[in-house]
Amino acid sequence: MNHDVNTIFQIAGIGIIVAMLHTILKQMGKEEYAHWVTLIGFIVVLYMVITIIDDLFQKIRGVFLFQG
Repeated sequence: MNHDVNTIFQIAGIGIIVAMLHTILKQMGKEEYAHWVTLIGFIVVLYMVITIIDDLFQKIRGVFLFQG
């Protein structure tokens, strides 16, 4: 349970930081960099979510196939 809450806060923190950097870079006229920052933030969060989903599927497979 504690791991799940920490992950949610990490994802929220990454989202806030990416949003701030995107806004700052866009106001400075560096829209290309702003888009790259957003894309990289999205990829990092997507990797975190895929890791969690993979762990979930491993647990489900362990339950139904009676594996440790």
